[in-house]
Amino acid sequence: MENRHDAGRRSDPPTTAYSGTRPLLAPLAAAAGSFAHIRPVARRGRVAAVRGLLAEVVGLADSVAVGERINLLVRPGQPLAAEIVGFRDGRALALPFGPLDGIGPGCVAALEASAGLAIGQSWIGRVVDGLGRVIDGKGPLASGPAARSRPTRASAPPAGRRERLGPRLDLGIAALDIVAPCRLGQRLGLFAGSGVGKSTLLAMLARHAGADVIVFGLVGERGRELREFIEDDLGPEGLKRSVIVCATSDAAPALRRAAAETALAAAEYFRDQGQRVLLLLDSVTRYAMALREIGLAAGEPPATRGYPPSVFAELPRLLERAGPGLARDDGKPAGSITAFFTVLVEGDDMNEPIADAVRGILDGHVVLDRAIAEAGRFPAVDLLRSLSRSAPGCLDPADAAAVARARGLLAVHADMAEMVRLGAYRAGTDRAVDEAMRLAPRIEALVVQSRERRARSVETFSALRAILAEADAPPPPPSAPAPARV
Repeated sequence: MENRHDAGRRSDPPTTAYSGTRPLLAPLAAAAGSFAHIRPVARRGRVAAVRGLLAEVVGLADSVAVGERINLLVRPGQPLAAEIVGFRDGRALALPFGPLDGIGPGCVAALEASAGLAIGQSWIGRVVDGLGRVIDGKGPLASGPAARSRPTRASAPPAGRRERLGPRLDLGIAALDIVAPCRLGQRLGLFAGSGVGKSTLLAMLARHAGADVIVFGLVGERGRELREFIEDDLGPEGLKRSVIVCATSDAAPALRRAAAETALAAAEYFRDQGQRVLLLLDSVTRYAMALREIGLAAGEPPATRGYPPSVFAELPRLLERAGPGLARDDGKPAGSITAFFTVLVEGDDMNEPIADAVRGILDGHVVLDRAIAEAGRFPAVDLLRSLSRSAPGCLDPADAAAVARARGLLAVHADMAEMVRLGAYRAGTDRAVDEAMRLAPRIEALVVQSRERRARSVETFSALRAILAEADAPPPPPSAPAPARV
């Protein structure tokens, strides 16, 4: 027979340690809701000193890390963004993104929430600075659900998970299609001195190369050239598929560095959408100069030609971000960033430190020669000194053989041109030299191109093979000597 006390215990609800607190939950929830409108207290510090390009901040050293951003409240009240670049004697060293006018001891320094940028489709057709602020006078950028906040200083995709280079990309420029063929996801450098035609060549690439989106990074450019480049070189049609990130030569070094990094971040966003991106960064040299100013201001010792060691550590971090994206699990092709980085060589020295370091990182280089430009042949590409490391993978055997044969003729012509001018060589002495002197000028003429004309690689190689066919033809019989006059 069941015990009535046991039955009574089974009818009672189970008890827990929190059973007696349930009546308190509703008042606590209501109390929490009443504080929802209160913003969290921002950690603040103060400027203790200004030395050179840096503001030394006290009160934040234990709350910030290198790379984080703060806002310096200038005396009139407007904030000036700055980035933490180091620490010294318990003080945070902040590098402003603008001039230090108005900053002095006692100015408030507040920690910024995030250094990311909300990049989206609304960036296409717009001009922004290194902080993502519009500078084209067309109003603010439209925000939408597709815009994603992403850091400007990011790491390259893991090497073991990246896609391989894609198929050949028709660049629309005959000289590059012959000596520096490019594949989707490849990175090439344009090496030249000032005034040799780098900007014009970039504009030709933007007009003629096959890409879904074009991202320009203009670092340290002349201010007057921006509108000329957009309106004259790029044009309305080119702007419709372009994003332009610009920091002129008078911008703070932090803003010039940020312009290059923001251009890479924008290119990465569109690559992650599965699009073919063409990145044109002008120039890596001015980016390195900005890094040099920052490093020296932070106390780094100068090394090669005044560049501190951190410059040569940052260059591969930036350049390796371009290239193919991560391989997709669904088998569809990943997006890619095909990049052209210009290098402004000092004194036309192709072996100066920045040019030498960049050439070793990239997948090929195009050399623009001042003597060729002065002779009036544009684009002034040096056909012998330019090369692409991906050429074996994107040229068929017939095209590869034609390029090798053309290089041989150009090399012989370059070696013998001085002797021919001096009259030290007589035609007919060496058949190979005669062929080179006859055909090399025609190969040079083949790559002459106005910026409005688009060259098709199929037609370019067909014309090249036609020129080389004349070299393989048997030489004409010698002409009979003229009869002697009596």
